Amino acid sequence: MLLAIISDIHGNIDALNVVLDAIEKRGVDRIINLGDHFSGPLCADKTARRLWELKKSGTPTTTLRGNHDRWLVERNINAMGASDVHAKGQLSDATIDWLKELPATVELSVPDEYATVFACHAVPDSDTIYWMEDVYPDGSVGKRDDKEIEAFAKNLKSGLILCGHTHVPRIHKLSDRRILLNPGSVGCPGFNDTHPLPHAIETGSPDASWALAQFDQGTWSVEHRFEGYDQSRMVRLAAENGRPDWANALATGNIKSVV
Repeated sequence: MLLAIISDIHGNIDALNVVLDAIEKRGVDRIINLGDHFSGPLCADKTARRLWELKKSGTPTTTLRGNHDRWLVERNINAMGASDVHAKGQLSDATIDWLKELPATVELSVPDEYATVFACHAVPDSDTIYWMEDVYPDGSVGKRDDKEIEAFAKNLKSGLILCGHTHVPRIHKLSDRRILLNPGSVGCPGFNDTHPLPHAIETGSPDASWALAQFDQGTWSVEHRFEGYDQSRMVRLAAENGRPDWANALATGNIKSVV
């Protein structure tokens, strides 16, 4: 069983296209999409059309709802952040209805119990909490304490646990050898946030990130993938839409660098 895991596209159609092309070449059995599809100053409409095409393709796809997807559905536009406002203005009613139907979590069952996969956007009970990262009092970001990471997984039995949200590619082996995997972000390699206090996430690479996971002979193996692509069109679009933070992140993987 070979899985492709993607997350946090955020309207970056150029990154999505290069990742889906790479996935097609690998001949995977299923794609798992962990959510946050559209929000950002880029191409929500084109991303929606590409995801509809993916849905109609021959590769089974499991798609979850991210926090930005939920906000696009639940929030009044006056209460939305700039990234959600931009996306909402591009999306059709049919796409919003599709977002309403997406689950927050999913468990995929296969004959071998250890091969079951649990997937969520952030942590099992919340779509806004970082699972493997923590924000420190000075606003820096680092790895979360192992005991806290374990606590989020205490009610789960799946051998492979998937999360996104932080945009940071990371793997963590739990004490019982289960694998916790974040594939990183397809379309947004850095961002600013204010919760739980102001901080920045910076991956340091502008490449589109995703992951492969394979179950074979009772064991999961994981491969992080980083696809280089021409970011110039997305960088220019972010700048034109008044988002220099996004332009910097898309060009360099960093927020504070200068394009």
